[in-house]
Order: sequence, then structure tokens, then C-alpha cells
Amino acid sequence: MGTRRTEIPPGTLDMLILKTLSRGPAHGYGIAEHIHQMSEDVLDVEEGSLYPALQRLLIQGWVSAEWGQSANNRRARFYQLTKAGRKQLDRELSEFNRVIRAIGRVIQTA
Repeated sequence: MGTRRTEIPPGTLDMLILKTLSRGPAHGYGIAEHIHQMSEDVLDVEEGSLYPALQRLLIQGWVSAEWGQSANNRRARFYQLTKAGRKQLDRELSEFNRVIRAIGRVIQTA
């Protein structure tokens, strides 16, 4: 039986990126790899979703970016959480936890 690819629930990719960047600056591939590893290979972040999300976060002012060298000496854009991004992450985590608790209540009583 092959490993099934799981879609990231709508509205959670930004939160996952912000949470990953709360650990420190990272380039796009590093962000995607961290999410994949921390989800125990359940969540895959495709480039076609990741980079538009990072651009959206840049426009919102929740992350900043600068060019640098990756561990394998390639030019890479490194993203970092801003102060506004930390506040947004707190809001998103709070809302996410509220929804998860509500879903749990429904499942428990169903």
C-alpha cells in the first residue's frame, strides 16, 4: 500500500509557515521540508502553493526576506517572521485551536 498524499486543510498553510518561521529564518525548501518532517511525512507543501503563500505573507508584512547562501552554497531567499507575523501567528493558532476543540466536541457527541 503506497503512502497517500494528504492535502493541507484550507487556511492552514499560512499558519504552518508562520509557525515554522517562529523557529528562525529559513528558505522555501527548508520550510517545506520542516512541515513535511514534523507532520511525519503526512503533509507535502508543493512549490505551487508555498511560494504564492510566502509572497502573500510578505505583502501582509508578516514575514521579511533577504537573499543569502543555502547550506549547499546556492543562492536562496531566506524568510523571517516579523513582529506583526508573531501577532498574526498567535491569532491564527488561537482560532485554529478554537475550531479543533469545536470539532472535537461534535465528534465526541456524534
